[in-house]
Amino acid sequence: MKQTKKIQIGGIRVLYKEGGRDFDAEAIHKAASRIYRATGVKPHNLRISKKSIDARREISFVYTVYAEIDGGRWNDSDIKLCSEAELNLTPGKTPMMHRPVIVGFGPAGMFAGLILAENGYAPLILERGGDVDERVAAVEKFTREGILDVNTNIQFGAGGAGTFSDGKLTTRINDPLIAYVLKILHELGAPEDILYKAKPHIGTDILREVVKNADKRIRELGGEIRYHAAAKNITSSALTADGEKIPYDALILATGHSARDTYAELLAAGFLVEPKPFSVGVRAEHLQSDIDKALFGIHAGDEALGRGEYQLSHREGERGCYTFCMCPGGTVVPSASEEGGVVTNGMSTRARDGRNANAAVCVSVLPSDYGNDPARAIEFQRNLEKAAFAAGGRNYTAPMQTVGDLLNGRTGTEPSKIIPTYRDGMVTPADLTKIFPPFVTGLLKNGLSAFGRKIRGYDDPLVPLTGVETRTSAPVRIVRDENCQAVGHPGVYPCGEGAGYAGGIVSAAVDGIRVASRIISEYVPGENSRI
Repeated sequence: MKQTKKIQIGGIRVLYKEGGRDFDAEAIHKAASRIYRATGVKPHNLRISKKSIDARREISFVYTVYAEIDGGRWNDSDIKLCSEAELNLTPGKTPMMHRPVIVGFGPAGMFAGLILAENGYAPLILERGGDVDERVAAVEKFTREGILDVNTNIQFGAGGAGTFSDGKLTTRINDPLIAYVLKILHELGAPEDILYKAKPHIGTDILREVVKNADKRIRELGGEIRYHAAAKNITSSALTADGEKIPYDALILATGHSARDTYAELLAAGFLVEPKPFSVGVRAEHLQSDIDKALFGIHAGDEALGRGEYQLSHREGERGCYTFCMCPGGTVVPSASEEGGVVTNGMSTRARDGRNANAAVCVSVLPSDYGNDPARAIEFQRNLEKAAFAAGGRNYTAPMQTVGDLLNGRTGTEPSKIIPTYRDGMVTPADLTKIFPPFVTGLLKNGLSAFGRKIRGYDDPLVPLTGVETRTSAPVRIVRDENCQAVGHPGVYPCGEGAGYAGGIVSAAVDGIRVASRIISEYVPGENSRI
């Protein structure tokens, strides 16, 4: 009896044809022919598993195709064995006296909650912010009126900071759980193309529904989610929320990268917290049509190519300047979570149909820049936000400087060709060199010039740079051992981006699954874990 093998074959290149819409059939035909030539066996159940665009020379679509074959041998390096995304969890033997508690309902907390709930552990999730609809209302009020809710905003609330983003699902990690995360997101309402696009994205509008569906699924499986419930007085066996003492056997700390009060509490309680590198910078905005033309030339605007995306980097010694969280057709959003600070981030809807493209242009900050002290890492970010608040007029208007002014040591040019989208244009000309330390502005200038050599017009003098971008990642790491528990604090599991173990929606979700799996391997749910 022949054994069925699941394989993937990459490097299937199909030349772009103007006006074309769907090249999947041609790609699959090429893959089938190549597999047959390499193995001598006819493949079956072929489907696209990855699709990307290569616009470096002639525009091409590049595919990886999944298939099954019965037997056969091959020596083609592009053909690799693969397995479907699945989880095989075996519960431990220690009975749980209390249900597991999760602090934070961002991607890490959400996926940890889903895994625990699906396996009968009935987790309690505490989220300091509001639900999705409350967050939308709070963000819209902040955008219109400059009235900030410090607990329900772009950083805090259901879905975490990713809820108000492009919903980008790219990641630098290489983990088999990535496919599982994408599968669950699709089941929760994300578009099917996230399963195969090389640069998948959901869009903030659809991601909000995904978060609502995750909330619903966890509750249906016996879990509980409490909003407006900030965790305090964290120990290895209990915490308080809304004045109630909540005991636990296992606590997952998935707070996100902006829970500075939680960091301060953990430091005071003797948790091992280390400083780590992070990045700070600005949001650069270009006309999306200009980016499309620079990348696709005369073919810009073809629906088959979509909106142009980029990822750029420039390195000098131990530091780098790079673009982060590029949002095609997006908006620069006000992302402060503390009064008296200005913070920017980027957001796109699924359609990516806005006039401007935006991306963070950031510079590396090393622990040596702030004295290798975790508290000073947080203060480094906070001081930049306060300086931006002051430069903007102390009313959450953001400071802005054009590329031309920054590169030529000037200030005062008002935006004209490209109208900034932060708070519908609530920006004021300012001198960014008075906000950032010299090592940031120096490398920022060099980086922008380098990017202009890679993408035509990137360093156009009229491009607005809106500041400040400070929440690219957690500035600290809550150190954990090989069992994912905080060093010296058994039962506490630091998790996700806020703990310093992830950077983005997918990697945070993967870490949430990994931590939940550790808990499952240790404990078996008992009757008391459901109350």
